[in-house]
Amino acid sequence: MQLSVCHTKHEMKDNMPFAKSDFIIIDYVAKVKETGEVFDTTKEDIAKKERLYKEGEIYEPKLIVIGENWVLQALDESLAAFEPEKPNTVEILPDKAFGPWDPQKVQLVHLRRLTEKGITPQLGARIEYNGKFATIRTMGAGRVRLDFNPALAGKTLVYEVTVTKKLETIEEKLTALLHRRIPVVEAAKFDIKIKKTEVDITMPEDAFYLEGIQVAKRGLALDIQKFFPDINAVKFVEEFKRPKPAAPPAETKPEETKTPEMPEPPAPKTEMAAPAAQPTAETVTEKATEEETAKKE
Repeated sequence: MQLSVCHTKHEMKDNMPFAKSDFIIIDYVAKVKETGEVFDTTKEDIAKKERLYKEGEIYEPKLIVIGENWVLQALDESLAAFEPEKPNTVEILPDKAFGPWDPQKVQLVHLRRLTEKGITPQLGARIEYNGKFATIRTMGAGRVRLDFNPALAGKTLVYEVTVTKKLETIEEKLTALLHRRIPVVEAAKFDIKIKKTEVDITMPEDAFYLEGIQVAKRGLALDIQKFFPDINAVKFVEEFKRPKPAAPPAETKPEETKTPEMPEPPAPKTEMAAPAAQPTAETVTEKATEEETAKKE
């Protein structure tokens, strides 16, 4: 049986755009040819649309070093011929992908054996059973059919790939390698200093306590020494700085409170004496009569 990549949508050229050991950034969507089902992608919107999205996973263009088989080997072998910044399509036969489907890897087990292990079987689910991964194909009559073939065994795969960029400088390559190992922290937060035979990487506080950070640093150091033979040492610097004291609150001058001006009391009112009543004619007559009567007595 001939093992081959089916075809690509471009002509293979003697002077291919890329070569082994080139650092390139790719975007891709991977499908099953027979069904059109998307099973992998670097694009978040497509992952959500196809219900592949996983919370916490990072969807972004991916670093590939051609020849390192960081993707399927058949895809890796096709990358050198891809036109940059243009969509390229490659079909990969089962023998070059996940192999043919093997009926000998299908096993019928009692449902009780799964429930005893705390497994609640669901049709189509991928489970781990006795240290191996399997797909639940059928269920019924107290029995479950487990398929221990890879999920994509026997499938022809279609990759739609765009090479978005080729990295040229050592700074670009180091930054991309770092981001590949520690993707959850922005690469711009790391300070990378390149010396003649040494690379010093100052870590941001965001990375100090990441789960698996020591393994990531070890992997990054090995990557750097592999791809840059002149680098003999990789140093990771973690600076624990004294926190700056909080600045005292700025002194604020109390606002001058102006005493409200009291209105001047009104001048006391002086009561005017009522003018004496002027005698009337009747009063004068009565008084004269009284005087005359007194004389007679």
